[in-house]
Amino acid sequence: MNQEVKHGNCQNGMVLPVRDALELLGGKWKIPIIGALFFGNKRFSELSHDLPGITDRMLSKELRDLEMNHLVKRTVHNTFPATVEYELTEYGKSLRPVIDALRNWGLKHREKVVEEFAKN
Repeated sequence: MNQEVKHGNCQNGMVLPVRDALELLGGKWKIPIIGALFFGNKRFSELSHDLPGITDRMLSKELRDLEMNHLVKRTVHNTFPATVEYELTEYGKSLRPVIDALRNWGLKHREKVVEEFAKN
């Protein structure tokens, strides 16, 4: 029984942080928003243009969530009319190697699936 507890703790130690990360980055729009912001600061309308199919309401919700989790910073400039820009925080920028690794794995997986499909 003691071994089961140790094994369970080890498994949780590996799985729970991954689950937390997936919950934070999951969904259709969070990674594309972060990806768009890797190329620099953007206004809301620029993000909306860069992400075809996203509604203003969904973009607003996802940006608020990313801001709440310290991945995105919202800056209101003192202009008339007011200009709002979004940018990745340093913490948000730390996701770059994670997203690059997912992209590379996804490319390899896609190749494998296409290869398997071509065999059949």
